[in-house]
Amino acid sequence: MRLAEMVKFGGAGFDRAGHLRSDAARLARDPGARVIVFWRGKPLIIGDALLRLSADHPILADAAPGWMFLGLERGAAVFAADLSGWQPADLDLGTIGAFLDLSEQSHPAAPDAVFAELRTLMVRLTPGDAELAATARAVMAWHDSHGFCARCGAASEIVMGGWQRDCPACGTHHFPRTDPVVIMLVTRGNAVLLGRSPGWPEGMYSLLAGFVEPGETIEAAVRREVAEESGIVVGAVSYLASQPWPFPASLMIGCAGVAETDAITLDPAELEDAIWVSREDVVQAFAGDHPRIKPARKGSIAHFLLQNWLADTLD
Repeated sequence: MRLAEMVKFGGAGFDRAGHLRSDAARLARDPGARVIVFWRGKPLIIGDALLRLSADHPILADAAPGWMFLGLERGAAVFAADLSGWQPADLDLGTIGAFLDLSEQSHPAAPDAVFAELRTLMVRLTPGDAELAATARAVMAWHDSHGFCARCGAASEIVMGGWQRDCPACGTHHFPRTDPVVIMLVTRGNAVLLGRSPGWPEGMYSLLAGFVEPGETIEAAVRREVAEESGIVVGAVSYLASQPWPFPASLMIGCAGVAETDAITLDPAELEDAIWVSREDVVQAFAGDHPRIKPARKGSIAHFLLQNWLADTLD
């Protein structure tokens, strides 16, 4: 396996068993079936692992109908269920959905487990658990925002084990979407271009990124986004690695770009700041010793690309 495939949320090789999705209802009745549970996008964990429940576990009485069939694990069906309609006791709404949501919630039917934010949890999960959690979270988010047919406006129905919605009124089929996003390791000599968005934690910097537009190649998107946000002109572009990013449903396409200019003209609507940072400064930031810069979140493709750029191990 290439190093580029070892980014978080990718490379585990989980068997999605797509040919069994039409048979999901029967598989859910199998005694060996297991269910992982989410509350408002947070997976239920015990220790550093997803908690796998039997299909008759009491906690599932609070789950929404229409479990999602994720695939097979050691021959047994694995589903994901959504408990977002359940209300924890003493819930602090101010923490939910925050950039750094460190809060945890417990369900009385599983007192030894907690719902934890996937962004903070992801570096602790095994590759297999991370792939399961990312897949389920992304598709659940799609269902939350696609309850009605985009063609005629009628309420749609969940089919194919959660991997499709059908409109009973006009017969249109709808499928989960993934938004392609380019994220760029733009370098000029010994320096890399970093930026920060408004609202990020103080001192946090990351690689520049942006959505690929219709009719646009990946290479063109890299050059356009960097020019729009920082005024830097990028020449040669090459692919490095990709990462599913389920917040809510993106595919991060990591690219290397060689800068042909170095004068930054910031777009304040896109970025709060953009700076050239030397390898030595990135090393210091990763060690937590830099006076100004905090590195990108561990587990993110930005952190992965910067780490391997420093080690000269990108391939």
